[in-house]
Amino acid sequence: MAFANETALPRYLRVEQDRIERIASDSGLDFFPTVFEMLSYDQMNEVAAYGGFPNRYPHWRFGMEYERLAKSYEYGLSKIYEMVINNNPSYAYLLEGNSLTDQKLVMCHVYGHVDFFKNNFAFRTTDLDSGGRVLAGSLESGSEYKPNRKWVDKMANHGSLVRRIVDRHGIEKVESLIDVCLSLENLIDPWSRFVVRRRHKEAEEEPTEIVVPRLKSKDYMDEFINPENFIKEQRTRLLAEREREKGRFPTEPRQDVLLFLLEHAPLERWERSVLGVMREEAYYFVPQMQTKIMNEGWASYHHSSLMTGAVADWSEIIDYSEANAGVMATANGQLNPYKLGVELFRSVEERWNKGRFGREWEECDDLDVKRDWDLRLGLGKQKIFEVRALYNDVTFIDEFLTPEFAMDHKLFTFAWSNRSDRFEIETREFRKVKEKLLAQLTNFGNPVIYVQDGNYENRGELLLRHDHRGVDLRSDYARDTLTALHRLWKRPVCIVTQSENKPVTMRYDGTEHSVVNSDA
Repeated sequence: MAFANETALPRYLRVEQDRIERIASDSGLDFFPTVFEMLSYDQMNEVAAYGGFPNRYPHWRFGMEYERLAKSYEYGLSKIYEMVINNNPSYAYLLEGNSLTDQKLVMCHVYGHVDFFKNNFAFRTTDLDSGGRVLAGSLESGSEYKPNRKWVDKMANHGSLVRRIVDRHGIEKVESLIDVCLSLENLIDPWSRFVVRRRHKEAEEEPTEIVVPRLKSKDYMDEFINPENFIKEQRTRLLAEREREKGRFPTEPRQDVLLFLLEHAPLERWERSVLGVMREEAYYFVPQMQTKIMNEGWASYHHSSLMTGAVADWSEIIDYSEANAGVMATANGQLNPYKLGVELFRSVEERWNKGRFGREWEECDDLDVKRDWDLRLGLGKQKIFEVRALYNDVTFIDEFLTPEFAMDHKLFTFAWSNRSDRFEIETREFRKVKEKLLAQLTNFGNPVIYVQDGNYENRGELLLRHDHRGVDLRSDYARDTLTALHRLWKRPVCIVTQSENKPVTMRYDGTEHSVVNSDA
């Protein structure tokens, strides 16, 4: 209660909030109730270090993150203007000492974010009343959609649970386990909330007879097309595969490694509770990683239209433009999600306003005709609201990043040049630029790892498989990951991957790491 009293908005900002909320709603935004609080820069850094949730579990990494943010602010390297939490009601934090123009800009930006939280399909996985699953036909919207997203309370409950465990088992023991769990928090299945990965299969009372598929042929040709020796060999092979699969678990590869560990690792009760907390919180942050470009682009699009429309007066336009330019600036060697996102949304709006889509547009080869193409359809606003509901970063980039957009915005890829001993432009070819961008976004740039076998070679070892997509695992990261997995599995852990185009198996048995060549 004291914190709420200390961080309440001053009256003049509450008036501005009410006005901006009405303007944002009139512009078509549909958001959760939003609570703004005013924080000093120390408080802002504290809340930011906790990921926006001040009542999370105790761990040293939050203190480390606070020190990084505090020093960055004190040295003038960065400044947190705002922070908004995917919650219902949503919570947003304003920085004390910002100018009125900055506070207006932040409020407009926040309402764009909260509209995105409420309406984008990826965030439906954070609805606590849906069990974290999103079913076809369940995307309600508007005032009737009032999900339970009390994640502030949920995170506080997690914090209380971990603190009780700390009281019982000691801080060092618990923090050590949290370190292990956090090092594995990306070994989840981001899309498991949208698909059925596992179906219950009834055990067969008696194994069915193995039937070898036969090629179609005339009766008199069958002994030549399907020779008996070949049929016997195939039946023997299929029988051997059935015997191998009989004792294997999981029966199919599982991408959610943390869930597999929760179900099968020999953990103590308190260890299982801590791992469950880490996994649940990891899934909470997945939608934000899946939609970083879209989310920031959507918020930036609306803060721009609202501020230059009805929110800012003439005396604030210069200050707004300066702040907005800072947000849109691109640092060397970094992709600015605000800039890319907002420009793509503007591109989509312009294309659908002018009718630059569809078969006729795609088949037109005359650049002069395309340059002046304008069917005056006026469908841009409708289209971008549809896009914000139904896409994530990968599908957004894949569908709407066009050669014309890449050329207009001078997109390119860069790489280190040993010849000149510096980074240089690698290519401006549209296909390669798009492929590299999509590769960075797919699975958030993390390697895709599956549990292949929980009883490898009948020795109780854990076998993982890396879905190699052209990029080798970093050997030091892989070794650290195997060490962390061994802490939970308590038996040797292996991973099958590729190194320099050769299949290898990396293994850790609790004392030493080894790498051996293996079959693919």
